[in-house]
Amino acid sequence: MTKDEVQGATEEEQAQSKKGLKKQQKEAEKAAKKAEKQAKLAADQQGSEEEDFAKDRYGVPPMVQSQQKLDRVLVRVEDLSPEKVDQLIWLRARVHTSRAKGKQCFLVLRQQQFNVQALVAVGDRASKQMVKFAANITKESIVDVEASVRKVEQKIESCTQQDVELHIERIFVISQSEARLPLQLEDAVRPDGEGEEEGRATVNQDTKLDNRVIDLRTTTSQAIFRLQSGVCRLFRDTLTNKGFVEIQTPKIISAASEGGANVFTVSYFKTSAYLAQSPQLYKQMCICADFDKVFCVGPVFRAEDSNTHRHLTEFVGLDIEMAFSYHYHEVIDSITDTMVQIFKGLRDNFQTEILTVNKQYPSEPFKFLEPTLRLEYTEALAMLHQAGVEMGDEEDLSTPNEKLLGRLVKEKYDTDFYVLDKYPWL
Repeated sequence: MTKDEVQGATEEEQAQSKKGLKKQQKEAEKAAKKAEKQAKLAADQQGSEEEDFAKDRYGVPPMVQSQQKLDRVLVRVEDLSPEKVDQLIWLRARVHTSRAKGKQCFLVLRQQQFNVQALVAVGDRASKQMVKFAANITKESIVDVEASVRKVEQKIESCTQQDVELHIERIFVISQSEARLPLQLEDAVRPDGEGEEEGRATVNQDTKLDNRVIDLRTTTSQAIFRLQSGVCRLFRDTLTNKGFVEIQTPKIISAASEGGANVFTVSYFKTSAYLAQSPQLYKQMCICADFDKVFCVGPVFRAEDSNTHRHLTEFVGLDIEMAFSYHYHEVIDSITDTMVQIFKGLRDNFQTEILTVNKQYPSEPFKFLEPTLRLEYTEALAMLHQAGVEMGDEEDLSTPNEKLLGRLVKEKYDTDFYVLDKYPWL
């Protein structure tokens, strides 16, 4: 064998020995991982076989069927505050999110538009099995928890109840949701365009409407419905205090209520009827019958193209009718004061709901004056002419000019609400 052949054989043997060494190292690593996995499984099995001292503190109880009356008071999430620190309370809420970390599990419990952070941790009151059970509760499930209210050192910015958290001692699943939901609530309240760079999802309108029950659980939907309810209540209370009488008017009528156009025709036994476009006729009948001041809150139906921001085929109308003694400004004063009372009531009593809606649909704070600004039509025309708009003195306001006038009034008078008086008789 030549010198070159010997050298080549030696290099080949060294290469083979390196490959063999790498193979042995990989096999050793594989064996170590397998042993670690088996050890972990054995430990988990041993843990599960251990006596669960907290087995009566969690689980899925029988369906509630009014078989027993519990002497238990359920606390509202919105009422959880530092005043309840160290109190042991019962609470019913939905599991909004959950996150397991070691021997503890963090939950966010939601009740309507309010939520609070809760903690289940291994200790005297909770076992490993109880923590594991809590971590596996599906989102949107309804749970009953018994927990101690604790004050936190740092505010919990992600929850509405920022100054306290719950340390859970008992947790029971009252109604368990499906593991896979058609939409996530945090995605449904995300503003359009937010999170696109991070790849976070948003939910389109069709998906929301197809799964309306879940969409109605979002904080935004909860807030919108409460604001709507608040507007109706403030409208009723204000007018009742002014001596108005609430009336209920027919919604199925024998003839069109406003000129015969744009009405919905419905079959009424052997003839036709119409859905009311307005309660106007019935309000005026009451005024002529000496009721003096009336109002009504009810549905209105109009067969108009709803593919615009200014037309709806169905809406809730807030209608006023009143007699005046000497001047129509008596009516304007009554209407504007009613609107101002509604604005003040929303501002003073519904800030939580307004801020919630603003998170998904940002907008500037609504501004109004007291008393309300009354702008004559000639003054409005002068403002539009000064802004470069060309229109006649008795010409009707177009939608673009109406919006422009609103911006001009806001800049000059710092109000979003005003009355345009002495509109030309067209």
